[in-house]
Amino acid sequence: MKLSHLLLSSLSVHGICAQLQEITNFGSNPSKAKMFIYIPADLPPNPAILVGVHYCTGTARGYYNGSPYKRLSDEKKFLVIYPESPNSGGCWDVSSRATLRRDGGADSNAIANMVRYAVDRYKADPARVYVIGESSGGMMASILAAAYPDLFAAVINYSGVACGCFFTDSVAGWNSNCSGGRMNHLTPEQWAGWVYDAYPGYNGTRPRMQIYHGSVDTTIAPANYNYSIAQWTTVFGYPGVPVEESADTPEGGYTTQVFGERLTGVYAKGVGHGVPVHGDEDMKFFGL
Repeated sequence: MKLSHLLLSSLSVHGICAQLQEITNFGSNPSKAKMFIYIPADLPPNPAILVGVHYCTGTARGYYNGSPYKRLSDEKKFLVIYPESPNSGGCWDVSSRATLRRDGGADSNAIANMVRYAVDRYKADPARVYVIGESSGGMMASILAAAYPDLFAAVINYSGVACGCFFTDSVAGWNSNCSGGRMNHLTPEQWAGWVYDAYPGYNGTRPRMQIYHGSVDTTIAPANYNYSIAQWTTVFGYPGVPVEESADTPEGGYTTQVFGERLTGVYAKGVGHGVPVHGDEDMKFFGL
């Protein structure tokens, strides 16, 4: 164990505010993604873990500074893992066969290994591991939900796509048909197939899902909201229409749709790409 890791834990235990810390030995990492972690002061036993996955052009430190999760970690005492993409432009590999398969050796595998490391190293509660991602990070969040359902209790996808939608059979490729909302030929069963194929034979509990998307998103077309909902309603066996709908929730112009106990969608009228994160609402959804 590196001395810096021991010092970091010691600082947290003794109530001194820790800083963002890079972890370089978290396990198998063929894609060379980077792991950073934030440990709040006075960390309790068996803490929860939140994984915050940045957008294209982003970095772990940028997301640490620009998102509310450090503040929320200090308030609610959970660990935050900030992965960093190894790819040019800072986008995540959400398009290769390897990343769309459990333990395939790509970026999704690296993030899963970060979680496994943190649960073991910091004696975290494996039943309270959550992931939130924005844009490219939201796409990755859906892949993690599909390929590693046993690692995560709940997942939030901000302005991303359904698992498999961005497939190009290349690392960090751009799928213009997906981004442009030209995937209407796929059936709900075909969308669900991407989830099943990510972890063949899995029949255990899957994480609760929340999908945010803006109605005027010109980067990732609003149709992607429908694709994600079609994917997860089919996986969960829910009807394709909401069983509950609340206007102006969580704020004016947003509509929250509940499709079942494990799936919620939030459609933001008049909002473009990069629906602003709602950190306090995220905490409610995660149960933190």
